[in-house]
Amino acid sequence: MNLLLVGAGGVLGALARYAVGAWLPGRTRDTLAVNVLGSFALGALTAVAAEGAALSTVFGIGFCGAFTTFSSFAVETVTLYDDGERRAAVRNAAANLVGALAAVGVGGWLATALA
Repeated sequence: MNLLLVGAGGVLGALARYAVGAWLPGRTRDTLAVNVLGSFALGALTAVAAEGAALSTVFGIGFCGAFTTFSSFAVETVTLYDDGERRAAVRNAAANLVGALAAVGVGGWLATALA
């Protein structure tokens, strides 16, 4: 049953990830957006949903796992660096890492405050 829940969430997350990419053109903007939004959602979810619950399985593992893309972030950062855009590579790395970590904290805090 968990495999189906993860798969269903993964399909929705991948489709949402694709939609953000189509909506936000640019070399790295879409990746930053999905990583920060997905981290916010996962932070909020883990603050209020019990581990192992169906909601955590569908949205935490499935949706957020497919929606966020830290592999794309890594490739884009290295590509920027290799293309000689070293400051842009550092900005991209900092924005994704700091943004995602802050989003987890804010998501968890907000969900707890509203629960």
